[in-house]
Amino acid sequence: MTSEATEERRARLVEVYEEASTCVRCPLSETRTKVVFGAGNADADLMFVGEAPGAEEDRQGLPFVGRAGGLLNELLGEIGLSREDVFIANVLKCRPPGNRDPQPLEIESCRPYLFEQARLIEPRVVCTLGNFATKLLSGSPTGITKVRGTPQVKALGDRTVFLFPLLHPAAALRTPAMADTLREDFAKLPDLLSGPLPDPPEPPAGNAGEGEEGPSKPPRDDQLDMFG
Repeated sequence: MTSEATEERRARLVEVYEEASTCVRCPLSETRTKVVFGAGNADADLMFVGEAPGAEEDRQGLPFVGRAGGLLNELLGEIGLSREDVFIANVLKCRPPGNRDPQPLEIESCRPYLFEQARLIEPRVVCTLGNFATKLLSGSPTGITKVRGTPQVKALGDRTVFLFPLLHPAAALRTPAMADTLREDFAKLPDLLSGPLPDPPEPPAGNAGEGEEGPSKPPRDDQLDMFG
């Protein structure tokens, strides 16, 4: 990709951040402290998608900054990566009150932002953390425990990627056996990242995120350095 195309892609990612930063598509806009758009390397080969921000993420405006984020950092280090090498986002950009499960309207409202992030970052591998991210991006109702650790070839918009479902780090913190499983699955990531890109799935998978656009662009603020 030319430097001009890279700059255009990065500029569009900033625009999407700006669009999300004052989003009022669902009632979560009334209770959030900050929109948690995502953070990391805007040219990352590896992207993580979690469920929703928690209390500390809502306060800081950054994803995975609590105990689950600490475990994620540890697991990345074990495969020779750091947060600066990856991009981390969530299905929801705003915290649900009391950390309750995301609701359908909220998922639908945030979905265009997530699919546009994936399109612009152009990852080779998208790791879904837990049930909500896995079901949304795989397009299947099958639960995480049945599909974790097995790569899937998926079309996200006009891009074909390896979708790699993983247990959520928060679940692994509660159950030592899950932590061992998550660590085993993480160990598969280097091979996925170093291998060739997957061929498009046959027949082509329909994708509700394709071609969707966010709302009109609001003013910039001081979070733009969250993705390099």
